[in-house]
Amino acid sequence: MKVLVINAGSSSMKFTLFSMEKEEVLAKGVVERVGTDKPNMVYKREDGFKWEGGVPVKDHVDALKVICEKLVDSECGVIKSLKEVVACGHRVLHGGEKISTPVVCDENVKAIIRECFPLGPLHNPANLAGIEACEEAMPGVPNVGVFDTQFHQTMPAEAYLYAIPYEYYKEYGIRRYGFHGTSHRFVTLATAEFLGKDVKDVNMISCHLGNGCSMAAVKNGKVIDTTMGLTPLEGLMMGTRSGDMDPAAVIRLVDLGKTAAEVDTILNKKSGLLGVNGIGSGDMRDTLAAAESGNEQADLAVKMFVRRIVKYIGAYFTLIGNCDCISFTGGIGEFSVPIRKKIMEQLGALGLKLDEERNAACFGKAGVISTDDSSWKAIVMPTNEELMIARDVVSTLKLK
Repeated sequence: MKVLVINAGSSSMKFTLFSMEKEEVLAKGVVERVGTDKPNMVYKREDGFKWEGGVPVKDHVDALKVICEKLVDSECGVIKSLKEVVACGHRVLHGGEKISTPVVCDENVKAIIRECFPLGPLHNPANLAGIEACEEAMPGVPNVGVFDTQFHQTMPAEAYLYAIPYEYYKEYGIRRYGFHGTSHRFVTLATAEFLGKDVKDVNMISCHLGNGCSMAAVKNGKVIDTTMGLTPLEGLMMGTRSGDMDPAAVIRLVDLGKTAAEVDTILNKKSGLLGVNGIGSGDMRDTLAAAESGNEQADLAVKMFVRRIVKYIGAYFTLIGNCDCISFTGGIGEFSVPIRKKIMEQLGALGLKLDEERNAACFGKAGVISTDDSSWKAIVMPTNEELMIARDVVSTLKLK
């Protein structure tokens, strides 16, 4: 049973082909720089085979065509025919309040994705383009949408509403939605299994740290609060995003002559680690290296990054009331031993202490990194959003 998972961005299309009997990856890759004069494709098989090169791609339909061609190619393909693909799963950024579970992408669902274009102007149009490309390339094959916002729809109103005139919520949908939901859901389920508990009994803080960063407070397996908001800009400091800040700072930037589009670019693409560290990179690895070599701005960026996370851990620990664990995931959460150490060093007041040997050993793999005498656990739990989407396809369509 083959399931193709698509993650279409504004200028890219990532793909993973799964054989779901054993949840094996057959092939994966990405078509990059879609719509430019130099589109490129990276294609990998699980046996180590890799192909990379330029491809004739002008839009997402073309991108999917070259992906399909590679999957069935006599030399580098992994299937004999596209008829082996029983369904496609799609990562979709925003479903507003109307979608809270994975859904088959019929005309009504596609209309909801379009309605949410203003809430996800970069992602939703591309996500819809990916769905329509699959419809064109594989007529009759069902497409299932899995939404970044859906896992967070269990938040109570006091968590998701902003303290602005209520009519702006009712008329325009201005509220906190939260993102990285597929990752947070995978990590919640995986953590429950790791702890040997039913997911309905799990109380945890899910900490997704990568170029984009977000946290979720999970009580009895359901999200009660999350750091990202109307868009992925709110919350933690990230690679290039500012995270939380005084809204009046935006007004001040406009008063200084910046347009709304310029402010959007500043806060989403020129802030975060990149904006503070002074080294021209939003990558945590580069920031840490610069800090360790004596760069004071880079050191400041690291301290700011860690401080924001620690503040939210304290708040979520209080909200949850009886926390089983914090689970670190994402590129930084899974692989940055130094960042986990810096965070854990500030959690002693919450009864959580770091075991440095365990922390060093958990490089990209699941494991406990807190000491045995801690009052709750700190865990590293690798995420797998593509597999979560593929599983959702199987369960939504009731495939066997």
